[in-house]
Order: sequence, then C-alpha cells, then structure tokens
Amino acid sequence: MTNFVHLHRGSAPLIVAMPHTGTGLAGLDAQFVSPWLARRDADWHIEKLYAFAADVGATIVRTTISRSVIDVNRDPSGASLYPGQATTELCPSTTFDGEPLYTGNAPDAAEIARRRAAWFDPYHAVLAAEIARLRAAHPRIVLYDAHSIRGHIPRLFDGDLPQYNIGTNDGATCDPALAAAVSAACTADQVLNGRFKGGWTTRHYAAPAEGVHAIQMELAIRGYAPEPAVPDEHNWPPAFDPAYAAPLSATLRNVINACLDFAS
Repeated sequence: MTNFVHLHRGSAPLIVAMPHTGTGLAGLDAQFVSPWLARRDADWHIEKLYAFAADVGATIVRTTISRSVIDVNRDPSGASLYPGQATTELCPSTTFDGEPLYTGNAPDAAEIARRRAAWFDPYHAVLAAEIARLRAAHPRIVLYDAHSIRGHIPRLFDGDLPQYNIGTNDGATCDPALAAAVSAACTADQVLNGRFKGGWTTRHYAAPAEGVHAIQMELAIRGYAPEPAVPDEHNWPPAFDPAYAAPLSATLRNVINACLDFAS
C-alpha cells in the first residue's frame, strides 16, 4: 500500500472512489503560481461527507495527491473525456477557470510519464484490486465515483450547476435501474448525464454485463458548504460544518443505500 492512497476495505458490494480529495503537491509547490491556486479545485470535504459509507460496509479508496499534480480521473492517453468542451488535462496546465497553474512551462511528456508511474498507476492498481476482490465475492457490485465542484464556473458550464449531477456515460456504465434508484434518492435539483457524464474511472471500469456497475455523482459544493461569489485565499475553501451539510448528508445516505439495495 502506498502512503498517498487511503484504503478502507469493506465487505459490502460497493466501492466509493474519491479521486480528487487530495491537496498534496508532492514537493512541486514552487513550480505552481501558488499552492492555494493548485489546491483550489479539489473536491473539498468529500471524505467527510461520505465517511458514513464505511459504517455500512463500503470500501473507500481515495488519494491525497492534488489533481493539479496529476488527475487520476482522466484518460491516461491524454484523450479528452468531453471533446469540444473546456476541460483540464491529465496533468492540468490551468485551473477550472482557465488561469495558468505554472510559473514556467507545464509538464512535458517525460514529466507526465513520471507522475503517471508515481501516482496514477498506483491509485488505479488499488482500485482495480478492490473491484476484483469484491466482484469475486458478489454477483454484482457498484463502483460509485464521488465528486464535488463549485456550482458556478462559466468556463465549464452555463449558469448554476444542479445540486446532484449523476453520470452514467449516457447509460453505458450501469443498469438503468441503478441510475433510476440513485435519481429517486436525490432531490429535484438534479440532472442525469448533463454536463458531467462520468469521468475516466466510471467509463474505464464499468462492465455491467460482467456485474460491475459504475456511476458518478458530482455535487455542487453549495449543498454542503457555503460558496462565496468569488473564491479567494481568505474565503476558500469553506470550512466543513456538519450542521450545514446535514440535509445533503441525509440525501447521500439514501443514495448510498440505494446503491447497496441494487447490488444486493
């Protein structure tokens, strides 16, 4: 086990993957415009929101490496998950808002390969092993890829993002019954296969015919933490307040239970 991949191993037919909770910059701080900017687009507090999943037997896999160092939810070939739309790369050169991340040149091919070997491949080795372990024990399992994002990023999407963004790559990554169950567990402020259809994790590991059903949930952060109109170094990230997050947390418990009911 690596020291940047955190694994809680459960026995239920459910894996909760958290590829973007990391804020570690791997000693590369001086290369970035600022450490704060390099950490700004993390999926803040997701590990706290889903901590309860361990109590219901879920396996949890997450990394502590920042997505600005390497994004473990991107296609390692460099192919875009959303052709024609703004996005960030395997080793991002810009923030979600399009600001340069580096004071000098972005990582070249050799540096990208080094980072892939150091962090991307080990994270996915753990995730793949857990999928194989649980699939050997259960006829079908759910891989639930947990994310969050600021609800207003004009470069990426128009207007305010729905609270719950469910992704199944237009139905390719799981049985429609799972998507329907997750949707039914959410509030009305939701969309299925809208701007976020599922990242590389969801698309790569999904094998519904072989009992591996993958689904992504992208949350708007405003549902569990107050989002300032303009994030800066003084107000971002917002602190995690369990009382503020309680209504959304209750919904997520229903979502996770729906995944377990489907798998069982």
